[in-house]
Amino acid sequence: MSNKRASSIRPPPRAERPPPSDGRPKNRLLAALPADDFDRLRPHLKTVPVRVKQVFHKQDEPIRHVYFPNGGVWSLTAVLASGTMVEAATVGDEGMLGIEAFFTDEPIAPGETLVQVPDTNAEQLSVEDFRHELAARGALHDVVGRYAQVKLADIIQTAACNALHPVQQRCARWLLMTHDRMHEQDFHLSHEFLAVMLGVQRPTVSVVAATLQEAGLIRYTHGHITVRDRKGLEAAACDCYPTIRARFDRLHQQPR
Repeated sequence: MSNKRASSIRPPPRAERPPPSDGRPKNRLLAALPADDFDRLRPHLKTVPVRVKQVFHKQDEPIRHVYFPNGGVWSLTAVLASGTMVEAATVGDEGMLGIEAFFTDEPIAPGETLVQVPDTNAEQLSVEDFRHELAARGALHDVVGRYAQVKLADIIQTAACNALHPVQQRCARWLLMTHDRMHEQDFHLSHEFLAVMLGVQRPTVSVVAATLQEAGLIRYTHGHITVRDRKGLEAAACDCYPTIRARFDRLHQQPR
């Protein structure tokens, strides 16, 4: 299950991320703002709780609020005419939901956005307030603009990955990305969501999870996943994981 990778794109060792020291939210885009810019935005932010499968944006409906997750994993899915859901992208505390509002005053959701792995909460901001701050062409505009570019590259990379790479490698990639976003060894993940994420039937999920478990890489019991061998899981994943990870690392290492 091993792959060869160029050392230039191998991500640095994963480390726990401490909470912001100034009391601002854990979301990394908000944490990247200079104090003056964040203080200007702070009165318009509302911290909202989240729960598994909670829908925040519905496909083809107007987007009224953008969200900055403070943790967990949020899924952006396309809903087909049959009702089948296919995941197009995931977002965690490194990003935001409702990126369409960066481009227009009247954003429409291209898919359904929902919480798949809940953890803590999110910061809600109206599209009107978001657009007003963007118009100032300050730090928020720059930070979200860079994020939009990285997210587009992520979506393109994921599309290629889903088309070309074996399901077991794709599953390892997704588990690694979830592991990064949760900042802990254990997290809950249902068979149903894994099937949506991988674009396969639930029996295939059972086979893939069992294979990774037998290799000693994870423990998966009743929707509860523990990453047991991080390096082994990286070796089992395709090259898309370090490529995507490196892009987001560079985003958050931009000078402010």
